[in-house]
Amino acid sequence: MQAISPTQPVSAATSGSGTQDAATSAFGLSFESLLKIILTQLTYQDPLKPVDNFEFVSQLAQFSQIQLGQTTNDKLGTLVSAQGTAQAASLLGRTVDIPSGSTVISGKVTAITFANGDPQLTITTGDQQTISGLSLANVSQIRQGN
Repeated sequence: MQAISPTQPVSAATSGSGTQDAATSAFGLSFESLLKIILTQLTYQDPLKPVDNFEFVSQLAQFSQIQLGQTTNDKLGTLVSAQGTAQAASLLGRTVDIPSGSTVISGKVTAITFANGDPQLTITTGDQQTISGLSLANVSQIRQGN
């Protein structure tokens, strides 16, 4: 990775994702670190060769896009998590089928737990066995009642 001196212009590559992770992996720095670079650049720039106004505004716009993308990504993550929670809660008391190898496990959803924000189902089968830690993504069929 090329070192950036305080007098070199900082240019940001734009990407479609816009998340902080993308910014960190693309630049190897956090958003706050990138802003510090711009401030350092302004502080130590050569007064005889100042940064072009268009270039500076362009850099600020790119950093603004990164921050906006990060905020959007965070809010979408929250929305997806809430949707998964609501979907899992709607399964309480319902009978679900979950493929397991060449067979299908059927049971009534009796509890829902959350591991790292992901819903995990607990079902009670027809022969009164309780199976926990089943992923919502593995449900192949949902039926009302027994």
